[in-house]
Amino acid sequence: MEQERVHFNLARLKKGGKNFEVAIDPDLAIQYRTGKPVDIREVIKSEKIFADVKKGLLAETAILPQIFGTADPLAIAAVLLKDGELQLTADFRNKLQEDKLKKIITLISRYAVDPKTKLPHPPLRIQNAFAEAKVKIDAYKTAEEQLDGIVKKLQPILPIRIETKRIAVRIPPEFAGKIYAAIARFAKPQNEIWNNDGSYQCVVDLPAGIEADFYEHLNHLTHGGLQAKPVEKK
Repeated sequence: MEQERVHFNLARLKKGGKNFEVAIDPDLAIQYRTGKPVDIREVIKSEKIFADVKKGLLAETAILPQIFGTADPLAIAAVLLKDGELQLTADFRNKLQEDKLKKIITLISRYAVDPKTKLPHPPLRIQNAFAEAKVKIDAYKTAEEQLDGIVKKLQPILPIRIETKRIAVRIPPEFAGKIYAAIARFAKPQNEIWNNDGSYQCVVDLPAGIEADFYEHLNHLTHGGLQAKPVEKK
């Protein structure tokens, strides 16, 4: 996270020696950046590209096509959101960290167990282990993306294990190029194959408790075209 104190939530990119900014709705910007279906018009506060939002200075219109290949503010805003730096106010960063921490603790208490007793750990015990292990939360990543890594950091302090299921996935050609980031939100793709027809296949190991969420999200993005099934681990 950018630690500079800012008074606007921004997406900022330096390109061609020039600075470009758009004012954003921070919640929607993070959703957009993580691949959720959000209309970019709702993400940005104004269909204008700035050199400095705080000062109200617009970017030079004449140089936009040279640098971005277009003068369309929506297309340029999409580049800023995808490749630029999200600069968030201190209040929003704190809220984001707190919300993400609560969600991760909820996921762990729901899907992880003590390997000996097979019972879940209560949230307070998990929270105390977070503090002892000095676990850092990445506010840009989803709770699901961080789950495995955080559990590994907690294991020296707290006996804990997440039960996982292995899922074989096939994405139709028309969606394959756009779906990788969506899959990676849940788990790291393994055994990847790009077929001659343009379709994409992989295998993922998911916490058993988020299998239904995984199917729902990918079915939404592929308009029901997802092919997925549990397979045995070798």
